Amino acid sequence: MNLKYKRVLLKLSGESLMGDQKFGIDANQLNHYAKEIKTLIDAGVELAIVIGGGNIFRGLQAKENNIERVQGDFMGMLATCINGLALQSVLEGQGIYTRLISAIEMKEIAEPYIRRRAIRHLEKGRVVIFSAGTGSPYFTTDTAAALRANQINADVILKGTRVNGIYTADPEKDASATMFDNIKFDEVIRKNLSVMDMTAFTLCKENALPIIVFNVHTIGNLLKLVQGEKIGTLVEA
Repeated sequence: MNLKYKRVLLKLSGESLMGDQKFGIDANQLNHYAKEIKTLIDAGVELAIVIGGGNIFRGLQAKENNIERVQGDFMGMLATCINGLALQSVLEGQGIYTRLISAIEMKEIAEPYIRRRAIRHLEKGRVVIFSAGTGSPYFTTDTAAALRANQINADVILKGTRVNGIYTADPEKDASATMFDNIKFDEVIRKNLSVMDMTAFTLCKENALPIIVFNVHTIGNLLKLVQGEKIGTLVEA
């Protein structure tokens, strides 16, 4: 199979794991991810995943709960580990070999992050799930995705969302919003469009790592993207 992108970093939000629930993990959504990911592995894609923890706890919620910011960020990191364990389990149920890697040491459930080992897992066809963000507070899982993608020499970051791409305004609030097919990094900054947080975005810009924002809920989108079909919004230098 012809692939435009051979090594991919897939960024998934924790919130999307909730499905129609208000909290936690929706089994249907988890199974949808597993089936879509399997199509990539069957096609020979080397896949790494970073998943958020917003369905359980977001560090930014800490202030509302009188929790110190640093403590709240660590709580958010642990939430990503829970999601990583869940995703690992359903992927292995599909017959996919996986490795859960944590930026915070917890040897009973995950490997520590060692760059060369992570790359070797990818070369052997294992899905690598990066959890616990960067391991440091004040950094989002978007930044973790950008950092890990650059470290493993990924060809692209695929950022799965519930909308079809990047729009001039929030399409769920503004019916007149129009979608960009392609956009430059500088234009995203100039127009103040929400793609990733600025630290993550700058990492990608400085290393000319393209980002594709797409609707992860549409069946078949992931496979079409790695084959080079124009889906979602491509952000490039």
